[in-house]
Amino acid sequence: MATEELSSKLSRRLQIEEGSEDPVAVDVPEPQDRSDEKPSTANADSELGAKLMRRGELNEGQGEHVQPSMKVCNPYTEFKEFSRKQIKDMEGMFKMYDAGKDNYIDLMELKLMMEKLGAPQTHLGLKNMIKEVDEDLDNKLSFREFLLIFRKAAAGELAEDSGLSVLARLSEIDVSTEGVKGAKTFFEAKVHAINESSRFEAEIRQEQEAKKKQAEEQKQRQAAFKELKSAFK
Repeated sequence: MATEELSSKLSRRLQIEEGSEDPVAVDVPEPQDRSDEKPSTANADSELGAKLMRRGELNEGQGEHVQPSMKVCNPYTEFKEFSRKQIKDMEGMFKMYDAGKDNYIDLMELKLMMEKLGAPQTHLGLKNMIKEVDEDLDNKLSFREFLLIFRKAAAGELAEDSGLSVLARLSEIDVSTEGVKGAKTFFEAKVHAINESSRFEAEIRQEQEAKKKQAEEQKQRQAAFKELKSAFK
């Protein structure tokens, strides 16, 4: 049967090619109703339109670039105006108030922080504090955004009576003596860069020496404990 059907099809094709028979149109099934897909398509078009509009605004200088919280931040290279010790102090403070241990300080955690610092804020005041440095508009503070508070404080960009100014002032982290100074000449900038690099290396050496000293002290304590233990045997 399959051979006869194939032979019939070949014969028919030869007849069509020789013009002895007209080809017959093949019925094409009508497309199925996909009205249920329209909402998702409309949403995609709307989202794309919003992105294009946002891109146009940025190109025309009408909007500001938003930096995501998830961006990998190296505080030692991005916040060169602060020493390693200052950044570590800020990191320790950040982690202390990050009760959820999710690497963010949310509204309630900020509320607790300000209360412990002795400067409680209203709900609206707390929201305004976050808003002032919340670059990605997620209504919470990443560590990078937390560092921005102290950068603004050191640069004098915070209002004296603002919540962030109070936070920086009561944090016991002195940032007033540090700061990136504007270099007037290329050579001045070069000297500044060399000094910054030397300071950075010196701080690393100090940390390494401190860790080495701690390791030696621990080793001595262990040896003394073993000696004391053996005396009781």
